[in-house]
Amino acid sequence: MKTVALVSLFAASPALADGYAPVTDRDTFLSVVSGKEIRNGLLGINLSVLPDGRISGRAVRWDVTGTWAWKDGYFCREMDWGGMPIDYNCQLVEVDGNDIRFTVDQGAGQAAEFTLR
Repeated sequence: MKTVALVSLFAASPALADGYAPVTDRDTFLSVVSGKEIRNGLLGINLSVLPDGRISGRAVRWDVTGTWAWKDGYFCREMDWGGMPIDYNCQLVEVDGNDIRFTVDQGAGQAAEFTLR
């Protein structure tokens, strides 16, 4: 069951040209996520990305922990999801109001959309 949930957690549609605007620097990224939870209710994801480089939260009933850094215009992170490592990856970040989208492989891979609350 956990493997199926992991696939659901990170399988999403490719990035589309729409109202999203790219975030290209760390300060802008922090101004967007500071004090907010990154949520996807359908997938049961609630995460906090903290200014000190930590990631914490829960996804599909399991704890999520990790670290992140901003490198060359991308959000780079590695995480652990209930004991299952999630490999290091640098992601394109885009925002549209209270919506945020992360696209793996520096924007070339799959995208996941979340709400900021």
